[in-house]
Amino acid sequence: MEKLKCVTEEQKKFAVDAAVTLVVEVLADDLKLSPITVLKDFVASETGALLYDESSKLWWDGPSYIADMYKNEIKKGGGQ
Repeated sequence: MEKLKCVTEEQKKFAVDAAVTLVVEVLADDLKLSPITVLKDFVASETGALLYDESSKLWWDGPSYIADMYKNEIKKGGGQ
């Protein structure tokens, strides 16, 4: 398998979108909420903004890690 020498902007955007999908699935299950509600709240959150900031490289982390970040944010009153 050939290693990627660089990640294109299109690949980064795809990775972010895929991460959001997986994070929303994890959160909907954990929080017992509809995925639509979770998606709306997540993308409006600080964690969601950080994930969409490609320079943060948060998209490299797994969905469980990102979901935990979001749950910590809402515990502190920063979301939902």
